[in-house]
Amino acid sequence: MKRMFVLVALLFLVGSLFAEEAVLIDFSKLAADISVNNPDGVLNQNRQTMMDYANVAGGSFTQEQKDVMKTSLAISNWEVKLASSSKTVTNEVLSFAKEAPSKQFGSVLGIRVHFPVESWNSWALIKPPFEIPAFEPAATVNDDGTIEASEDSNGITGPSRFEDGYGVVKNVGTLKSVAVNVYGLNFPHSVSAVLVDARGGERIIHMGYVNFDGWGELRWDNPAYVREVRNRELRLYPLYPASTPFVKFGGFLVQRDASKEGGDFIVYFKDVKIIYDKAVLDTERDIDDEALWDIIKDRETKKKVYEMERFGYDQVLRYLDDQKKATENSFTPSPTNDDGQQTN
Repeated sequence: MKRMFVLVALLFLVGSLFAEEAVLIDFSKLAADISVNNPDGVLNQNRQTMMDYANVAGGSFTQEQKDVMKTSLAISNWEVKLASSSKTVTNEVLSFAKEAPSKQFGSVLGIRVHFPVESWNSWALIKPPFEIPAFEPAATVNDDGTIEASEDSNGITGPSRFEDGYGVVKNVGTLKSVAVNVYGLNFPHSVSAVLVDARGGERIIHMGYVNFDGWGELRWDNPAYVREVRNRELRLYPLYPASTPFVKFGGFLVQRDASKEGGDFIVYFKDVKIIYDKAVLDTERDIDDEALWDIIKDRETKKKVYEMERFGYDQVLRYLDDQKKATENSFTPSPTNDDGQQTN
């Protein structure tokens, strides 16, 4: 009986060692802290998350055009995508993200959504300006936004640039809980978190409703999470060269019921946290497999290049569309003759 007790206690201890807590994304870290391509010197980009997509723009652009092909996860760059039935000009113009100063947290993500005033269901997707890359190596970002890659830029040998609260958590197995720190203003709308796995699959997790006033935590607990190790289905997986799974942040989904009030909706987000089981335990190995074979480095480098190309193409199209916009706000006055009459 004594031996059985020790075995159960050991199983419980091992199970508790699996669980990890991490901040998936912290919007107080995404405040604009450098000025890039802004003649007025206004802070408009976030240094840590700067991305340069000029190298995938092609050879038809001038160097001056390529110099401005930079963006970041700065809060003001986040987008609000409305349901197709809600995409009127007015609704889209009045739906956007804004950096909001918080007395408690510094800067947070402020969102304004203008839902239709008519009685029909609608939704809005709050998403980053580009898909957050999971295989972007650490780098130094200068004051002008130029990026200087580190010595290990050809492969991932340490934490990537978007870990530690910037949108990516590595080595994630089973999700146990998700928490969103949100500031409500008594709106009856629901909020869901969108998480993206290593295979590109999106998981929309319903967090709850923001029908409260002030800061609050919306929490989701995985109903399929097996807490007891002895009740889990035990499997053996090859340790190498299996790629380490990850989770990255895909955005927020806000849903408005037709029976609820439409029009303007305001909400603020501080961060998203997860509790999860590790996919692979960190152990001391007699042989450094990766140093010998370089399989994971080659595989992840290819994924990084693919992510960068996909991100770059989208940004180039946006840049081209932005360049084609009309900048005039008024018509040029018609010329007149000496008598003050308009001439043809």
